[in-house]
Amino acid sequence: MAHSPFLSTALEAARAAADVVRRYYQSNLAVTIKADKTPVTEADVETEKVIRAILAARFPDHGFYGEETGQSALDAEYLWLVDPIDGTKAFVREYPMFSTQIALMHRGRLVVGVSSAPAYGELAYGEVGVGAWIGDAPIRVSEVDTIEGAALSTGNLKTLATGPQWPAFGRLVGRLNRIRGYGDFLHYHLLAAGKIDAVVESDVNILDIAACAVIVEAAGGRFTDLDGRPLTLTSTTVLATNGRLHDAVLGAIRG
Repeated sequence: MAHSPFLSTALEAARAAADVVRRYYQSNLAVTIKADKTPVTEADVETEKVIRAILAARFPDHGFYGEETGQSALDAEYLWLVDPIDGTKAFVREYPMFSTQIALMHRGRLVVGVSSAPAYGELAYGEVGVGAWIGDAPIRVSEVDTIEGAALSTGNLKTLATGPQWPAFGRLVGRLNRIRGYGDFLHYHLLAAGKIDAVVESDVNILDIAACAVIVEAAGGRFTDLDGRPLTLTSTTVLATNGRLHDAVLGAIRG
């Protein structure tokens, strides 16, 4: 099917980014540690520049919020959110659990998302109200509707583990059918494709999750923070589900 100009451009940018990523992957890159103690490589910066150039050429009035090259016009009607290599530590250590994340926010609502994992070999994308795909195949969330029947995946949990909700989360784990830790882009792809049923993370950045949030929602799921609130630029936690389980899992975590 024909995609909107927004999604088509995001896919074009993701494919251009993948070319850069493949050129640098497994090439013994120099690593710089940023002020927030996270690593960055030449590949991160060049990949974001390639993405930004494509988006700016097509949509010069849109804002841009990038992981490496800064921010511009954050109050624009349309705002692109880009993490060129989400999972730089994996990229540097030469295993394929990293991705390029490109999302579009319209007046505070995430509407388009592309999650490209070239070394892993998977491209997921979606547009709210239209649909979601992995490769050329449409995807849809599962219909599991009980915690006892659900498979839940976790990612970064440090804040949850050291906070007051940890005992309640432990009780939830005891009720689940399966608990896994696929992490990064992968558990969101699996959730959107109906292969798992929920994801919990407590320590993320909006650039890590914006595109995946769109893909999950476009596939029929729900994506909020751990208090059940819609995502914003300052969100740091995630509860993502197939929709049917959302309120039950949210209630269980709240204790």
